[in-house]
Amino acid sequence: MMASIKPCATYAHTVLAAVGVIAIVAFAGCTITPPPKSVESRPPAAVASGTLDQYKARVAQRIFERNPSLVLKGTPQAMLRSFVVVTFTVDRGGRVVESSVYRTNGDDEAEATALASLRRSSPLPAPPPRLLNGNGTLELFEGWMFNDNGQFQLQTSHSPQATTID
Repeated sequence: MMASIKPCATYAHTVLAAVGVIAIVAFAGCTITPPPKSVESRPPAAVASGTLDQYKARVAQRIFERNPSLVLKGTPQAMLRSFVVVTFTVDRGGRVVESSVYRTNGDDEAEATALASLRRSSPLPAPPPRLLNGNGTLELFEGWMFNDNGQFQLQTSHSPQATTID
């Protein structure tokens, strides 16, 4: 005697088999990526960055030393008169070989003061050799933060700014 196959049971098995095949094909394309191996605690870029920060602090100190009457002592006011960003290039001996205003609010007097204070500070400390580019120079940016009285602090080493306008 031959058993009869019910059409519904055959259809259900076919659908389940098809879903199973699709699932296997779908998961076969997936890969499990293991977590990355631990890296150095301080990557080389972070070490170089620390050296650059140290050099910028030395440059700021030189600018303060050479321009004592212009340096703001204390807290910069909440609403600065001007913020001037200067870009400059230093050679291996610390001489400023090029400088220009990179960003400003249009305060000509503050721009002139920022550039003049940088020129008076040259030569700057000699940069570490590993910071020099292929031309033997180092390009830097620094921000001069001016109060209404014309005195400034540098962005690299400024005091916390006031939080209220007096």
